[in-house]
Amino acid sequence: MHIFRVVACLLIIAAPLASHASEAADTAGTDTTDTTASRKTGFIKKVVNYFTKDDDNLTKKGFHVSFIGGPHYNSDTKLGIGLVGSGFYRVSGSDTLSQPSNVTIYTDVATSKFALIGIRGNTLMANDAHRLNYNLSFYYLPTYIWGIGYDYCDNDDNEEKMTYRHVGFKLDYLWRLAKGLYAGPSASWQWAKADSIERMELMGNQRLTVRNYGIGLTLDYDTRDLITNAYRGTYVHVGIMFQPKFMGNHYAFTTAELRACHYRQVWKGGVLAGELYTKFNFGNPSWATMSELGGSNSMRGYYGGRYRDKHIITAQVELRQHVWHRNGIALWVGGGNVFHNSQSFKHWLPNYGIGYRWEFRKRVNVRLDYGFGKSGQHEFIFNINEAF
Repeated sequence: MHIFRVVACLLIIAAPLASHASEAADTAGTDTTDTTASRKTGFIKKVVNYFTKDDDNLTKKGFHVSFIGGPHYNSDTKLGIGLVGSGFYRVSGSDTLSQPSNVTIYTDVATSKFALIGIRGNTLMANDAHRLNYNLSFYYLPTYIWGIGYDYCDNDDNEEKMTYRHVGFKLDYLWRLAKGLYAGPSASWQWAKADSIERMELMGNQRLTVRNYGIGLTLDYDTRDLITNAYRGTYVHVGIMFQPKFMGNHYAFTTAELRACHYRQVWKGGVLAGELYTKFNFGNPSWATMSELGGSNSMRGYYGGRYRDKHIITAQVELRQHVWHRNGIALWVGGGNVFHNSQSFKHWLPNYGIGYRWEFRKRVNVRLDYGFGKSGQHEFIFNINEAF
């Protein structure tokens, strides 16, 4: 699902323009007798300085957070406003060699009654001996569902409105076993409810309110130079989560997940990034825990959740190129497949797109992505930090 599906982010556009306007005003001079104009200029300068100062929060001690946001419009969520905060901190003040911990706070509200709030991050203990990864989110979303399985989801006539409420939490606690290698237990919890559904076959004839409790194991191999915006290194995540009936789950199933990413600097200012992602659900997963194709990080361009089934495989390659000062671009191509079993693994969905990058803080990019899928499907995305 998209964190924000944005058509215009005025603050991002206004900040660089305001910077040039401020410099022009300084060159032309100001009238010291106009105290009102002076106050206004002072306020504008404060805003401009906030967006243009070159803070290196990656090497500083303490907790450093930056916020950015703005209004947006989308045909589904209508007029809204979103806010994203990105923070860096170090658990041990004496450890200045390891990369810092990170946290992202995000919220969004819209006139369609869409509401979202969440927090995710990675806490790295002293000398990166332990890691705590977490993601907590809540959203209320007037949305659509096309069903489960490619044949249902690819049929435009199956589009049906629904109201989706969701609360979810995921936690990993990992120990470092060797250089770059981490392992440990995981836990998850999810509550989901769908309203206003008339065709129950689109939900697999399952109950509309479901709970999922899971416990599992995680194995990570991570040599990235920075988790949120890697220039080089490799990241491999392998996770298995068990959701048995005796834990109170409405539907019993097991989830196996793999994410493999590699990053390489190919020339000055250019980073080539690649990702392979797979998720397999064995047993009887609920409609809310099915593998979903689309969103703000993978298969950008598809409506998040339109294509859903038990299993998914996606792959993408992205070129990230610094262009000038704080500005950069990104180009990507990819593809994906949702399927029920090996016999239904035959519908490969294409994906490609282009994005603008603005370095809000050192190695913290605001991204505006426009992605394309099959049959004219497309999405506009505003987010912070790279997609993967």
